Amino acid sequence: MASSITCPLQTCNLRSAILGERIDVHLSSVRTARIGFVRRVVECKESRIGKQPIEVPKNVTLSLEGQYLKVKGPLGELSQVYPREVLVERDESGILRVRKAVETRRANQMHGLFRTLTDNMVVGVSKGFEKKLQLIGVGYRAMVEGKDLVLSLGFSHPVRMAIPQGIQVKVEENTRITVSGFDKCAIGQFAASVRKWRPPEPYKGKGVKYADEIVRRKEGKAGKKK
Repeated sequence: MASSITCPLQTCNLRSAILGERIDVHLSSVRTARIGFVRRVVECKESRIGKQPIEVPKNVTLSLEGQYLKVKGPLGELSQVYPREVLVERDESGILRVRKAVETRRANQMHGLFRTLTDNMVVGVSKGFEKKLQLIGVGYRAMVEGKDLVLSLGFSHPVRMAIPQGIQVKVEENTRITVSGFDKCAIGQFAASVRKWRPPEPYKGKGVKYADEIVRRKEGKAGKKK
């Protein structure tokens, strides 16, 4: 609500101590506006992904202690510490649910994120994940030597990358790489590191790309017309 304040017209007589002159100062009415603020509590909508339940297979065991969750399955073991904005609950039927502890914007952001991370943990230790890459280019090839992945990508020397623990790398036909394991984040990070050595270029498509990646091609410069 806005209100106005009006000051009456006043005249003040001021005498200068130095010049000895009288100065008349006229003050006119001034209208000022007052602005009122209303504080409202805004409820964040519940995430569509975050409210979905997580089914736990029979071959997966859970250990929940406060904000710490440990998941163990036939393929490996993963753990996660949750922030205070979200809560992890387990029903009597064994279904996991991730809920918001407070109604804030950050809690709404963390809700869907940690529900996805929890589901990736359960699926990873029970079924696993894989990421496929493909090498395109003359002379481009890959091979596994012990615990290292060796790449020939047109450099003066081969690229040797150590395979992290918990990740399996398989090479088929010297140009197809399959990265598999139970930790989805580690698989994606290692696959991105391999692709980073020689990203696919848009003119001929040479480089390392994901198997399901679509590279937008560009038309090369046309020759000079005679």
